[in-house]
Amino acid sequence: MKNTRFDKSRLPSRHVTEGPERAPHRSYFYAMGITEEEIHQPWVGVATCWNEAAPCNIALNRQAQSVKMGVKKGGGTPREFTTITVTDGIAMGHEGMRSSLASRDAIADTVELTMRGHCYDAIVGLAGCDKSLPGMMMAMVRLNTPSVFIYGGSILPGRLNGKDVVVQDVFEAVGQHAAGNMSDAELAILERVACPSAGACGGQYTANTMACVSEAIGLALMNSSGAPAPYESRDQYGDASGQAIMHLIEKNIRARDIVTLKALENAARVVACTGGSTNAGLHLPAIAHEAGIDFDLFDVCDIFRDTPYFVSLRPGGEYVAKDLYEAGGVPVVMKELRKAGLLHEDCMTASGRALGEELDMIEREADGKVIHSIATPITATGGVVGLRGNLAPDGAIVKVAGMAPEQQVFTGPARVFECEEEAFEAVQNRGYAEGDVIVIRNEGPAGGPGMREMLSTTAALSGQGMGKKVALITDGRFSGATRGFCIGHVGPEAAHGGPIALLKTGDMITIDAIKGEISVALSDEELAARKAVWAGPRKNDYASGALWKYAQLVGVARYGAVTHPGTKAETHVYMDQ
Repeated sequence: MKNTRFDKSRLPSRHVTEGPERAPHRSYFYAMGITEEEIHQPWVGVATCWNEAAPCNIALNRQAQSVKMGVKKGGGTPREFTTITVTDGIAMGHEGMRSSLASRDAIADTVELTMRGHCYDAIVGLAGCDKSLPGMMMAMVRLNTPSVFIYGGSILPGRLNGKDVVVQDVFEAVGQHAAGNMSDAELAILERVACPSAGACGGQYTANTMACVSEAIGLALMNSSGAPAPYESRDQYGDASGQAIMHLIEKNIRARDIVTLKALENAARVVACTGGSTNAGLHLPAIAHEAGIDFDLFDVCDIFRDTPYFVSLRPGGEYVAKDLYEAGGVPVVMKELRKAGLLHEDCMTASGRALGEELDMIEREADGKVIHSIATPITATGGVVGLRGNLAPDGAIVKVAGMAPEQQVFTGPARVFECEEEAFEAVQNRGYAEGDVIVIRNEGPAGGPGMREMLSTTAALSGQGMGKKVALITDGRFSGATRGFCIGHVGPEAAHGGPIALLKTGDMITIDAIKGEISVALSDEELAARKAVWAGPRKNDYASGALWKYAQLVGVARYGAVTHPGTKAETHVYMDQ
């Protein structure tokens, strides 16, 4: 019996399933056991970033099966495919980190190519670690298909000496070990217990930050991001997401109907109030770019500035993702934002209902421990702050969650390093002084290439007990697990001749996160004189391959470090072909 819920004549899959001329295509489908009825239903791409690289992605393959069951229940034909991931925890602290940010755009590109090549009508995307979440969401918005996102879930915390431990503790333990405060045996014990299950890093680092974004922006079902990866209850969210995508196809609700300027503002609010990763300042503009919306680092930071920080999550707070889930998750957080009038409730969500309608169904309230009341926040402004000044005309970003006001102003002499390796070696050898502003340059999107994260260096500083006694600035990035006064995304980057390229050791730098300023005590004339004799971008070893290609294409961090012109240049809409 023909399914009359869906008008196949308006769906992309008609190009591979309908009419006598598609008999060769259908023969391939019959070869895979697909029935005649299934061939003529809507086709749903079920995209995962499954791999065996790290625990973040290892559960995605199993979870995809529950999504496929939901699609079938809703009258669709699911087709599973995978794309790459580069897991930051593994790539951290060496040349592999250059592949991380580039992988975000490669994920978006490969999902787009798979969807286009096979004419799928909609997508349910599952992702598990830092760049795979925004990469998958970017593909959804770029294609503008009906889309539902689902996070693979966080890792469970480890337990040692009566306390929860996470991978951040292991990174910081490297610094404690180097300082002689931890033995080989103690480090060996910690590394064995810190990560006891499948799932992404458990604090409010980049993966969990972007998981919260997926709900706040409307692409994921309410509370779907919260349950840890090992919980088989996640299958219920997978099944529900599969059924939801069929409803979106029926109603022709597409990704750009969900991802609007208001939705992006909601997402930025949730990042701010949870003390989320600075990387959101990169990924939200990139997602906006796919929708043709002007929403850059400064727009994100304006929202951060007037959003209270009231959710106590590591690294700035005390708790991990599992605790947030048990306290009611992102829906309870958004209910608090709504109480202060800081949420756009009319935004469409993946359920087909408005955000306000979804929140009306949430009965739980803030527990006062993990989720504080917005009336009595941890701090009155967001956990992430934007900076601007003569050292960063295109902006910079810093996480201040958990830092006292007096720790958010710093003046000191620059100690300049030309790359992360130089800086890490100096930190390991105590080749810096208390009060220094450590400068790591040539690590931007183009100059790196790849805009590496500096967690190994910042964690080593924290492990040495110096995290609050120095500041660090870079045109690269920081992990969501970074603590201390660490300023990233300084733009323009050194490779583009930004002021960071002109600094010399000893220059006095002032950072004021309360006022949102970052400056160097040099006149415009002195900066111009230095620019006139600047030797040009530092040479790197990437003269071919994917990283060379990325360096040629990538734009500036302020606009998300994107690699194509975006929807504003679009003349062909995939869904309307």
